[in-house]
Amino acid sequence: MRNQDLSVLPISKPAPASAGATGTWRTYKPVVDLAKCVDCGICWLYCPESVIEWEKGRKIAIDYMYCKGCGICADVCPVKAISMEPEGT
Repeated sequence: MRNQDLSVLPISKPAPASAGATGTWRTYKPVVDLAKCVDCGICWLYCPESVIEWEKGRKIAIDYMYCKGCGICADVCPVKAISMEPEGT
């Protein structure tokens, strides 16, 4: 058996909600108050579905097609710029 250099193996990341659109059954959705957002990226880091788009210097955006409404982003936001609101409001 040969020694394999693991540093050259390809790494892939699954697409957001690769099983299909999941936002249709959400009951609460995260709403971002961009005036309060301090651009820290913590919500992006903790989102289990990778549906928050963020780059330093740009405000966040949420892909509601795949967001399940778990509320983790709202819980970890240090300035409470994200609130969970009932779907349809």
